[in-house]
Amino acid sequence: MARIGLLQAVDLLVGAVVIGAGLASMRFGRSARLMLLVGATWLVGSLLSAAVFLHRGPLVHLHLTYPTGHSRRRYVTVVVVTAYALGVAEALMPTPALTLALALLVAAAAIDVFVRTTGPARKAGRPALAAALGFSTVLVTSALNQMLAWDIDQPVLLAYDAVVAGAVVVLAADLRWGRWTESTLSDLVADLGATSDTSGLSGRLQRALGDPSLTVGYWIPQRAAYVDDHSEEIDPPPQDDDRTATYIDDAGRRVAVLVHDRALLEDPQLVCGVATAARLAMTNARMLADVRSRVDELTQSRRRIVAAVDDERERIADELGGGAQRRLGRVADLLDHVATPGLSGNQNLTRVRAEVMRAQEDLTRFVQGVRPAALVEGGLDAAVRDMAGHFPFPVDVQVDVGRLPDALEGALLFFCSEAVTNVAKHARASRCRVLITTEPELIIARVDDDGIGGADAAGSGLIGLTDRIETTGGRLVVTSPTDGGTILEARVPRSDHAAKHTDSGHLTREPKRQPKGAEGLSLEQPAHLETVAKRGSQGLGPHVDG
Repeated sequence: MARIGLLQAVDLLVGAVVIGAGLASMRFGRSARLMLLVGATWLVGSLLSAAVFLHRGPLVHLHLTYPTGHSRRRYVTVVVVTAYALGVAEALMPTPALTLALALLVAAAAIDVFVRTTGPARKAGRPALAAALGFSTVLVTSALNQMLAWDIDQPVLLAYDAVVAGAVVVLAADLRWGRWTESTLSDLVADLGATSDTSGLSGRLQRALGDPSLTVGYWIPQRAAYVDDHSEEIDPPPQDDDRTATYIDDAGRRVAVLVHDRALLEDPQLVCGVATAARLAMTNARMLADVRSRVDELTQSRRRIVAAVDDERERIADELGGGAQRRLGRVADLLDHVATPGLSGNQNLTRVRAEVMRAQEDLTRFVQGVRPAALVEGGLDAAVRDMAGHFPFPVDVQVDVGRLPDALEGALLFFCSEAVTNVAKHARASRCRVLITTEPELIIARVDDDGIGGADAAGSGLIGLTDRIETTGGRLVVTSPTDGGTILEARVPRSDHAAKHTDSGHLTREPKRQPKGAEGLSLEQPAHLETVAKRGSQGLGPHVDG
């Protein structure tokens, strides 16, 4: 009798401990409810012999589905259902062979679940594996004790009670203090930080959360839908489904959706942390893609600039070879034949002088094309007005800036000249306006017209303008609606390092060096040659190729 009383007291104590562990873990959801079910069926079995094995179903359920309480594999579900069924069957007809079979099934399932998990999920699975193996061990011992008549009933029953109570207490303590949620999130963040894109994001989240069914959908504005890694649209699961959707937004803008096991909702800290980590990974990937795109654009721009420089060198070589160089070669030939019989010296000298004059005109044109005299002498205002006078339609000019560094003046004049030339070629405009203003940190050059509009910012003409403006650290903004009118606006950072302020507060400039090739124009020449050179200069429009 004393032995029976001891066993009954221990049974009641085990039931109370299990229920207490469940109550202490209530905020962890389904696992806590399974603990309460184990404790309740245990106490019922202590009072009713017909219900003595009912606790085995929820206990196996707890061991194999910890910490979520949900089965993610079909064979685990089969083992759990078998445990519930045998709990009822063995109460009616105890069979040691069925107990042994259940023990082996539980051990095999627990080991398989643990082996198939990785990372933080495996860390969380260690206590469950230990609990399941301990439970299987005492079940095997109990079955063999009955089958082989070992006659160790009381030690087996006490060991069984200790394992059941100890396993539940260990799992409850792990839920409360194991910090497996924090471990999962920290490992997930480290895993996501090891890559620079979102490829394989679904797989990494699946491994971290132990949910092989998890799917990531990315929001595509053009399709107004979420799509997976294979560009297939994802439909949110229905409310009564065992899967649910967690939406990820960034400042009110849709980013992605996670479709996952509903059991994860029972740990809101985990779901929130995973959503935050995924949003950061996607944001970083998007920013990196944007940086890479800008680097590619910059690389292509630099390549175009190099190609433009090569083209300019070829053009310069062609102009010199076909103009001044050819004429100077002709002068050399005349000098070689200055004493040719039948021609007087004066006749040959007259020819030499005419060829020198033409060569000088060619060089003047060339120098004017590199840096127009109006820009050198009068600054940007004079150069733009001079340029505007060569077009067949009115060009209103307003320049509200003073002298600027040479490179900046050249870039702005190039922009204005090319922009107005584009108007003349393509816009069918009746008027055009050039406006150059200044702000504390910017020079803004604007060219607008009343033409047909519809200019292509990615076209070859505007690409060259964009490249030239970007070399100054600025940017080109194109506004060209299809219903008419085009606005080109170059926004260039100020750079006044070439200018100095005098003590009186007036702006003065460093003396300018003459462009290469202009030194030859300063030689003293007869007055009529200077007149011809000036006339040739005045008859030219700007030829600024940058």
